[in-house]
Amino acid sequence: MRNPGTAKFAIGQIVRHRLFPFRGVIFDVDPVFNNTEEWWNAIPEHMRPHKDQPFYHLLAENDETEYVAYVSEQNLLVDESGEPVRHPQLREYFDGYDSSKRTYRPRGRPHH
Repeated sequence: MRNPGTAKFAIGQIVRHRLFPFRGVIFDVDPVFNNTEEWWNAIPEHMRPHKDQPFYHLLAENDETEYVAYVSEQNLLVDESGEPVRHPQLREYFDGYDSSKRTYRPRGRPHH
């Protein structure tokens, strides 16, 4: 296992869930689990990820809706669809979509 805090994915990157049918763009990263015990205990015990890994905040979407998700690194994969995310809060966090890199540009960072 890697050292806690070494994130595999980056802010602006589009990912999908390994088990469930949703995808999203990362807008924040916690180096280790940083949510409530109530949230943690709501996950079925046989599916609970380890707490000592990065957890990602996603502007997520599925076929029906958009929402914010909190997902462990072990449950994420790179989204290879090439499609942008449709989440209505994108403009709060990102300046635009770079289709050549398949990532979003975080607000306040230089554009190259």
